[in-house]
Amino acid sequence: MSLYREWTKKIEEQQSTGTYGEFFKSYISLEKEAYEEILEKEQKELAGTVKELADGFSMDPVTFMGFLDGINTSLSEELDLEQLNEDSAITLTIDYEKLYYNMLAAKAKWLYTLPQWDNILTEEKRKEITKKQRLSGTVIKGETVGRNDPCPCVSGKKYKKCCGANK
Repeated sequence: MSLYREWTKKIEEQQSTGTYGEFFKSYISLEKEAYEEILEKEQKELAGTVKELADGFSMDPVTFMGFLDGINTSLSEELDLEQLNEDSAITLTIDYEKLYYNMLAAKAKWLYTLPQWDNILTEEKRKEITKKQRLSGTVIKGETVGRNDPCPCVSGKKYKKCCGANK
């Protein structure tokens, strides 16, 4: 079984046994420590086998797969998580702006409020990314055509007598 499948199975087991809260709290702590270290050292690239990197962050390979699952969309080149095993050599090239954006989108306040971000992204840049992320979830409706407005099909008729007749 691949590490990724083991990770998803582990999550499902935690949810079915009702111990997900404890498990998640423990995982968040490990994840936070990993990001603190990465941001502190301003590491844009991490390379090694899955096992070596997991050991470096004091995680078992299955838990580290959860970390990889979370950071994957913030990498310059995403990994094929299904294909990874402990001996897979990987290189993580982190795009810090994408990472910050994705942390905001995931509502991971414990991560996007880390003080180590001060050395990576300026406050202005973080505000800009925050604004962009918030706007991405905003639905902007187009203008609606009123019954007595000219029809958008440019027939010259009123909307109610043309394209809006059957509505």
